[in-house]
Amino acid sequence: MELLVALAVALIVTPLAGSVARRTGIVDVPGPLKTHRRPVPYLGGVAVLSGLTVGVVVVDRLILLVPLAIALAIGIADDVRPIPAATRLAAECGLGGVAALVIPGTTVVRLMTGALVIVLLNAVNLLDGQDGLAAGVAGVSALAFAALGGDARPFGLALAGALAGFLVFNRPLARIYLGDGGAYLLGTALALAPALALTGTVGGSVGIGVSGSWAVWFAMPLIVAVPLGDTAIAVVRRLRNGQPLFAGDRSHVYDQLVDRGWTVLGSTVLLALVQVVLASIGVFATRLSAVGALVCTFCIVFVMAFVGVRGGFVAGDRDGRGPAE
Repeated sequence: MELLVALAVALIVTPLAGSVARRTGIVDVPGPLKTHRRPVPYLGGVAVLSGLTVGVVVVDRLILLVPLAIALAIGIADDVRPIPAATRLAAECGLGGVAALVIPGTTVVRLMTGALVIVLLNAVNLLDGQDGLAAGVAGVSALAFAALGGDARPFGLALAGALAGFLVFNRPLARIYLGDGGAYLLGTALALAPALALTGTVGGSVGIGVSGSWAVWFAMPLIVAVPLGDTAIAVVRRLRNGQPLFAGDRSHVYDQLVDRGWTVLGSTVLLALVQVVLASIGVFATRLSAVGALVCTFCIVFVMAFVGVRGGFVAGDRDGRGPAE
């Protein structure tokens, strides 16, 4: 039910958000690192948050709307006028602190959630460079977190439903973008999900249970493997080529797939399917012991690193135009 209601809400709100963005000039203007040739409205994150609110209401944790709204606001401010890197990092740290305060769980869980917010909002933002990609991959992760049970179930279903409604307008060729606001929102929402999987107020469910808490955290990188993997490759590539870490380029995994002959739609579907496989393994790993989940995640990360290196995905040009020949 949460999925369907969130889907309906997003279908209604997305075109309205796009209209507001166009009228207020909150649009993505074509540029050297952009693939579109006409201004595309931002504010897709407003529609996603509208749908996601359904899941927050169901689990009766309205306090979660605070970090989600802050994440959206920071990103929209960055969309309107780029925020200096140092200021943005300070805002992200503050957001992580707010998330740590409102999320249920022990002190360790709160600290891990706060740190994860900073990592994932940047990872999703880096992934959001192609029509439908970030929303599609995040939707897969949302469903995986929902499969863990507890409060993550309605929360994840609502997030997946909201993203499905948004994707109707964000699929190639996109009529609206998430923008930094939407990307920051998605990263924050996904960061809150592991802790929610360990609590349960809906229907008496206690989700996976406290005994499996470390298994959830150790398996979590697999559930969000594509954004984390693309970010790791981007960091290694930029360090290798002597580029600033915060400088944009067009050598992300999805860019390189397109450079190698994949269509935008094809590369988006491929990476979403990769996330389906890895997230499914991650859900399975949460059913193992903590050690078992850790070993499983380590093995998959090793394989991903091998593919990234051998596949040449870390070998982008120094000017950021694509993979090295």
